[in-house]
Amino acid sequence: MMVEKPSDDKALAEHGQKTQDEDGKKDRALLKKRAAAILILAAVIAAIAAIALTVCVPVLKRADDPEELRAFIEGMGFWGIGFFILVTMIQVVAAVIPAGPLEIAAGYCFGVLPGALICDIGMTAGSMLVFLLVRRFGMPFIEIFFSREKIEALKFLKTNGQSKAVIFILFLIPGSPKDVLSYGVGLTDLSLFSWFIITSVGRFPSILLSTISGSALEDRHYGAFAAVLIVVAVTGVIGGAAYRRWAKKQE
Repeated sequence: MMVEKPSDDKALAEHGQKTQDEDGKKDRALLKKRAAAILILAAVIAAIAAIALTVCVPVLKRADDPEELRAFIEGMGFWGIGFFILVTMIQVVAAVIPAGPLEIAAGYCFGVLPGALICDIGMTAGSMLVFLLVRRFGMPFIEIFFSREKIEALKFLKTNGQSKAVIFILFLIPGSPKDVLSYGVGLTDLSLFSWFIITSVGRFPSILLSTISGSALEDRHYGAFAAVLIVVAVTGVIGGAAYRRWAKKQE
C-alpha cells in the first residue's frame, strides 16, 4: 500500500493556494473593470444629459415660433450651423426629442438642401456615437433609453450577408423607428463603415421631405407646406404599418 509523502501534500496545498490566489486576482481585476465601466457609463450619461439641457432646451423653447428660432440661430453667425448639428446629434443619442420638428426647422432656417445636409450630418454623427457606445457598454446602455422588449423585438436583424440590405431598407422606410434601430444595430456585427453609409444615405430622403416643408413655410407657401406635411404623415403611417407587419412576420 502506497502512502503519499508529506512533501506531496505540501506541494498540493501550495498548488491549491496558488490557484485560489490567481482566481482571487482575476475576480478583483474583473470587479475593477466593471466598476470602471460603470463610472464611464455614468459619466457618459451625465454628459449627454448636460448637453441636452444646455443645447436642446433653447431650441425647444423657440420651436413654436420659427421666426424667433431663426433669429436665435442666425445670431450665432457661422456657429449657428455647428449648434444645430449638435442639437440633431443629441436628438439621436437622447432619443426623446422628435426628429421631424427639427428637420422642418432646418428647412426654415437654412433652406432645403443646406438644411437637409446639416440634419443629415448631425444625425449621422449621433448614430455613429450611439453605435460606438452600444458596442462598448452593450444592453445596460441601451436600457437607459429603451426597454429590453423593444430591443429584443429587433432580433430579426440577423448578422448575415443580408443584414446590410435589410437595415438600409428599414432606414429608407418612412415611419420606421430609426432611433431604436440605431441602438439595436450596435448589437450586430455590422462594421462601422457600413453603418456610416447606411445611416447617412438612408435617412436623407425623409430629411429632405421635411426640409422642403420647412422651406415652404418660410416662403409663406402654406399650401405646399401642408401638402408636404400630408405626404410625410401618410408615408410615415404606411411605412410604420409596413415595418410592424414585416417585423412581426420575421419574429
